[in-house]
Amino acid sequence: MQNYVKVIWGLQEWSDTPVSNSAIAEAAGVRLSTVSDALRKLSDQGLIEHVRYGSVTLTEVGRGYAVSMIRRHRLLETFLVQMLGYAWDEVHEEADRLEHAVSDGLMDRIDRALGFPTRDPHGDPIPSAEGTVHRPDAVVLTEAPAPCRARIERISDADNEMLQYFASRGLVVDAELHVLPGEPYSETVTVRVDGADDAVSLGAAAAASIWASVLPEAA
Repeated sequence: MQNYVKVIWGLQEWSDTPVSNSAIAEAAGVRLSTVSDALRKLSDQGLIEHVRYGSVTLTEVGRGYAVSMIRRHRLLETFLVQMLGYAWDEVHEEADRLEHAVSDGLMDRIDRALGFPTRDPHGDPIPSAEGTVHRPDAVVLTEAPAPCRARIERISDADNEMLQYFASRGLVVDAELHVLPGEPYSETVTVRVDGADDAVSLGAAAAASIWASVLPEAA
């Protein structure tokens, strides 16, 4: 049940698209029938509101559980990268395994040891101990006006190979870049990272995995 509320939270955190059974099934890697059974249990426990064939939303109680799990997951990812030397494409599955086993006391100590970080290695906000979540003012890179200057705020961790490619081209959290006009009738987004000689052309899936804030042009 913890995994399902975390998945539902993740689906609505960066998107305004209503959360459907099929979206949950795809994100959780399970069958649609399995999701339907789980949602009935979540509804009985007062964790979600779900109208048959309609969208799924978390109740206040469900949100509390989800934010608690998200906090654990993202703190663990940050700990694995900063303290144990993991790469950012190695930590998602490891944190998935650990988040159910650690105590609240241990998580508080990890938070303190890390200096109370506000973001994980992929730029996702880490909820505070009180459950406050600050989402940065960012748009998907495909929606950034071209030309413009931008700073990467968040990168989806759904595809490990894509994370490795991004890192090889300097496309990491806090990197500043120029979004350049693309080819007409093309779905690609062309960017050049500050300090890099070459521009990078990103396909639709890659560009949709990056959230950036638009920066004012230098005078």
